[in-house]
Amino acid sequence: MLSRGVAVRLRRYGPDYPLAGVAAYLRGADLVFGNLECTLQAGPPVPRHALRFRAAPREAAALAAAGFTVLSLANNHSPNYGPAGLRATFAALDAAGLAYVGAGPDRAAARRPVVIVRRGIRFAFLAYAEGDIVPAGYAAGPRRAGVAFMNLQTLAGDVTRARAAADIVIVSMHAGREYQPQPDAAQIAFAHAAIAAGADAVIGHHPHVVQTMEWYRGKPIFYSLGNFIFDQSWSQPTRLGLAVELTFTRAGLVAWRPQPVRIRDAAQPRLLSGPAAAAVLARLGPGGRSAP
Repeated sequence: MLSRGVAVRLRRYGPDYPLAGVAAYLRGADLVFGNLECTLQAGPPVPRHALRFRAAPREAAALAAAGFTVLSLANNHSPNYGPAGLRATFAALDAAGLAYVGAGPDRAAARRPVVIVRRGIRFAFLAYAEGDIVPAGYAAGPRRAGVAFMNLQTLAGDVTRARAAADIVIVSMHAGREYQPQPDAAQIAFAHAAIAAGADAVIGHHPHVVQTMEWYRGKPIFYSLGNFIFDQSWSQPTRLGLAVELTFTRAGLVAWRPQPVRIRDAAQPRLLSGPAAAAVLARLGPGGRSAP
């Protein structure tokens, strides 16, 4: 989230400031996926307590330079400035060479997987937002730009089509109750259905805190990785988050490693180690201490 208080730091210190502490870590990966929770569109500064998030289009280049490859736009803030804001975001990401998923100029495009090839392995990404936390008007329509909503009736078909185009399928979901340490029934049902349909991993966000993880049918479900860049400095849990390293062969997941972070100065994640990292990892629950 590059708006509001984060944007104040961007104007003060420059576009590389938020990711300065983790860019070298991110660039060490073959592929980096994240959730972009703001519109990228020119406009006046966003007030401190506003709930509509917008950042300058130039920030897309900073995300690319820091190592990001694919960004989910399926959330409750990327469409804050309507279809025009989304189209501006698409243009900014395209110009920076960043792929995006979970939103598009119409419903079919929003539900279409993005496929990235790395080291001969084809990775397909799908992304969805939960309808209960996203205004109905944000949904992509037959000819309207918007985001893909979570739908158990169409999920299996989406995953099957992604599987036909890729070796590995990753499903992202923006769902759950804010600030709660446990996933709710909707998160669990959707994640289980994605794995049952053939997904290799499910990555969740929206609650703003790290939630428990689960191994389901031998596949990892991260219900919420917490915050990574966000100006929610008012509590310790909202200043903490995870990056997760997943290592795949064509046959599936072969290793995983969670990397805790703490946000400093309301904008800048820093890698944690030792007892501070262990405290974040404990939030993953029993799943975080087990293998598939």
